[in-house]
Amino acid sequence: MEYTVQKLSQIAGVSPRTLRYYDKIGILKPARINSSGYRIYGQAEVDRLQQILFYKELGLSLESIKEIVTAPSFNATRALREHHAKLLAKREQLDLLIANVEKTIALNEGRATMTDQEKFVGFKQKLIEENEEKYGQEIRDKYGNQTVDQANRKLMNMSPEQYEEVARLGEKLLEVLNAAFQTGDPAGDLAQEAVKLHRQWLSYYWNSYSKEAHIGLAQMYVDDERFRAYYDQKQPGTAAFLRDAVLVYAGKER
Repeated sequence: MEYTVQKLSQIAGVSPRTLRYYDKIGILKPARINSSGYRIYGQAEVDRLQQILFYKELGLSLESIKEIVTAPSFNATRALREHHAKLLAKREQLDLLIANVEKTIALNEGRATMTDQEKFVGFKQKLIEENEEKYGQEIRDKYGNQTVDQANRKLMNMSPEQYEEVARLGEKLLEVLNAAFQTGDPAGDLAQEAVKLHRQWLSYYWNSYSKEAHIGLAQMYVDDERFRAYYDQKQPGTAAFLRDAVLVYAGKER
């Protein structure tokens, strides 16, 4: 079937203005313009719109979605399988939060007991899912599924005190690292203190420490723009500075 802007907006639940905007930015062009000047959409465009809405539901920006769906290597079936897996994970996380809320209500009403660790299960799972969505593929490619799965299990098994300590360490790490960056010396005391804090933070996720893995992770902070943006948010170049400080700590040449 073919649809005008008005018809497609009705069946898809989006506004005509949205469809016109998608045309303008090149993410969803009509199949053709008819003799009356109306945009006409065919089956391929309907399927493309469905993919766009799937990705929007997963929280991706339009810019990112455009890069994905317009790439020559884009495969609709594979994308749908990925959507399906992510939605299942999202449902699992929501189910955990719902169960957590229900049990907390029962606890408050005196109908159940709840350990401190149980109170944070849903939130930990949410953090894992967010990390998997943002960085999962790169981390798994670099370190393997077993290492990542072990790290996720360690997070889920953290006590409330450990969970709080990890957050505290992360904040202190950034504070010391930003101060160390001002010195310009990755071998200095402040920079090496930052690396020690980073290693301590990693110990909550890694089963064992190795200098090589630490160096590899620090290098990924530089190579991957998402990690780099996190460390460089206040001072550009901080991710590279941390990498150099880790190299010094590990006894390697910069």
